[in-house]
Amino acid sequence: MHSLLQARFYNRKLPIAELSLLMVAIFWGTSYGLTKEALVYIPVLGFLTIRFLMTFSILLPILSRELRSGAARDWKYALPTGCILLSIFLCETYGVANTTASNAAFLISLCVLITPFIEWAVFKSYPGGKIFLQAMGCLLGVFLLSYNETQGVAFNQGDGFILLAALFRGFMVIVTRKLMIGRQLSSISLTAIQSGVVGSGALLLCLMINPETNLQIPMVPEFWLITLYLVLFCTIFAFFAQNYGVRQTSPSRVALLMGTEPAFGAAFAMLWLGEHLTGLQILGGLLIVVCATYSSIHRASQ
Repeated sequence: MHSLLQARFYNRKLPIAELSLLMVAIFWGTSYGLTKEALVYIPVLGFLTIRFLMTFSILLPILSRELRSGAARDWKYALPTGCILLSIFLCETYGVANTTASNAAFLISLCVLITPFIEWAVFKSYPGGKIFLQAMGCLLGVFLLSYNETQGVAFNQGDGFILLAALFRGFMVIVTRKLMIGRQLSSISLTAIQSGVVGSGALLLCLMINPETNLQIPMVPEFWLITLYLVLFCTIFAFFAQNYGVRQTSPSRVALLMGTEPAFGAAFAMLWLGEHLTGLQILGGLLIVVCATYSSIHRASQ
């Protein structure tokens, strides 16, 4: 009996791929609240400079090795995607600084619904009638999320930045797919180059715009712990885990698991930052998550 149970235990495979994707969703969910906390100590441009130059420094040895071996010979095709990523993080981080972390987590997921419309505009590929119903559901979700019982609809500047970041994320998907087909460049080298472009671009903006303020290095240990967490877990670990999970499980499961990111983001913001959402705002956020996740699963199954 003992040997039978033991055999069953060892023969049973843990859902490592699914767990890795769930961990990515959790880490990315926490990034909104932690980014908001880090911005207490440093302006947006200084924060992006430190975070992404630190990421680039960690990944540089791998990139150097692949450049020497010829495995990253198509590195120049990653530069445009790095510029788009810089735009994404500028909008997303300014958005987080000017809205709630929970709003940011919900609104950024709209990129899933925006992407098919960009594909339609660029490649003339009609996304199907259901996408319009899902888009209407998301618009209703945005309305409920931005509704305030005292002020009515309170759509602030930060929410606008997050929506712009979602639009850029949609462009990022299309451009990356277009440029990287058939290229000799590993995902880790792509991530390294993109991080270098984002960090260098943010540094250049720091030097151009109020360098005395933007380049002040925080001496608070909490800032460096948050930044290190974002670099190691929300960028480097998330990259490996997501790539592993995507290869090992079905696209529908990937979409479903990654669709939980906004829920984790809102829960973390409420627990860590003490943010408060009304019942209507929670309903709006859930409506966005459901519509975006359904759209992603539907596209993955095609």
